[in-house]
Amino acid sequence: MTYDIVFWIVAFAAGFAVAFWFKSNSAAQKIKAAEAEAAGIVQLASSKASALIKEAELEVKDRLFRMKTDFESETKTTRAEINRKETRLLAKEEAIDRKSEQFEAREQEIGFLEKDLSKRQKGLAENEKHCQDLIDQQKRQLEQISGLTADQAKDLLIKAMENEARYEGAKLIKRIESETREEADKKAKNIMANAIQRYAGDYVAERTVSVVQLPSDEMKGRIIGREGRNIRALEAATGIDLIIDDTPEAVILSGFNPVRREVARLSLAKLISDGRIHPARIEDVVKKTELEVDQTVKEAGEQAAFDLGVHGIHLELVKTLGKLKFRTSYAQNVLQHSIEVGFLCGIMAAELGLNQKLARRMGLLHDLGKAVDHEVEGPHATIGSKLAKKYGESSQVVHAIAAHHEDVPPASVYALLVQAADSLSGARPGARKEMLENYIKRLEDLENIAKSFSGVANTYAIQAGRELRVIVESEQISDERSVLLSRDIVKKIEESLTFPGQIKVTVIRETRAVEYANK
Repeated sequence: MTYDIVFWIVAFAAGFAVAFWFKSNSAAQKIKAAEAEAAGIVQLASSKASALIKEAELEVKDRLFRMKTDFESETKTTRAEINRKETRLLAKEEAIDRKSEQFEAREQEIGFLEKDLSKRQKGLAENEKHCQDLIDQQKRQLEQISGLTADQAKDLLIKAMENEARYEGAKLIKRIESETREEADKKAKNIMANAIQRYAGDYVAERTVSVVQLPSDEMKGRIIGREGRNIRALEAATGIDLIIDDTPEAVILSGFNPVRREVARLSLAKLISDGRIHPARIEDVVKKTELEVDQTVKEAGEQAAFDLGVHGIHLELVKTLGKLKFRTSYAQNVLQHSIEVGFLCGIMAAELGLNQKLARRMGLLHDLGKAVDHEVEGPHATIGSKLAKKYGESSQVVHAIAAHHEDVPPASVYALLVQAADSLSGARPGARKEMLENYIKRLEDLENIAKSFSGVANTYAIQAGRELRVIVESEQISDERSVLLSRDIVKKIEESLTFPGQIKVTVIRETRAVEYANK
């Protein structure tokens, strides 16, 4: 037992020693291997460090080289720019020097010219004095040759001065007229306002009333009704004033709207003929009469368009056109006047090779605004053009309507045709309450007044006597004297004739030069 223990102890000790030896040997080998690996790593790191240092040195050299190259390039560019600027400055200095030399030369030249001019002025003064002496000498010779007395010479001088004064006066009048042309519109408006004020009473009395005849004066009381209820109902339903006065067997209807006045006239005639006059009956009759008048208006407009061969007019324009049947202008029915103007426009358009239907359309619609001018403010030409534009008429038609009284300047041949046709229809003898004999007599008087002046070759009264054209002899009448002649003719017309509106006097002076080539 003891030997076993000793054996195991010895064996354990031997095994421990062997194990220790092996462990020591293994650790030494590992240390050697680690030292060898560390040496390799150090060598590798050293070689890499050397490579990085060389690479960094090369990069630094390369950057230095590029920086040097860029610096040299920039320096070269800057020097070139400086050289160019120096060259330009030198060129400008040379140009300034040349201009300075030119200015000095011009100053010298101007100095010479001033001296020459002063010499010429002295020479002109001497020549003027010499000419004045010659004129004085000629005047003395003329006085000796003529043998005129002092009074005769004075008369001749006064006459010459008078002619010169008339000449200067004519020039002054012409200048004043041109300067006051801007005031012409205001003056014309004042004249128009005065004329309207003077004519307004007659116009209202003749153009805004209708008379309904009664079977007897007893009917007046029935029209008035108990406490005036019938007349109030009739006025409220028609919008027209009824005037029941001392006029025997007549009732006067007053109102600016001709269509409403016609409705009132027809309604009152029906009530008188029926005999039943009370508010309910009045309203019923007025409504039926309005429908009848509307139908009449529509048929009148359609018939006018059919007669002229004008199609495609808007229904509202047709109705407005039909209302002109109850409208008059200087006792001329406006619808018949419009039809006349349409036919005349078509005839003239055919002669000129223009569109006849378009011209007729313009002529038919030209006074459209007169149907509503009592309801809308403004000239009837402007009102009519706006109506035509509203209901789809072409721009040509709209312009012709607006321009037929030159509220806007005419810009087409058709507009001028409508103007001419309107004047022809209105100026036709008998169309506007004027006898043919009076018409011809007035034109002859106008022409004779102008012919009574010396230097007048021919006279022509045109535009139904609204314009007088006077052709004068160019050898006897100068441009300045033509101004005086026109004023003298106007003054004599105003003193000798009575006429409405205004008469335009145009003096025409023409100079012709005629030569003949002979062989």
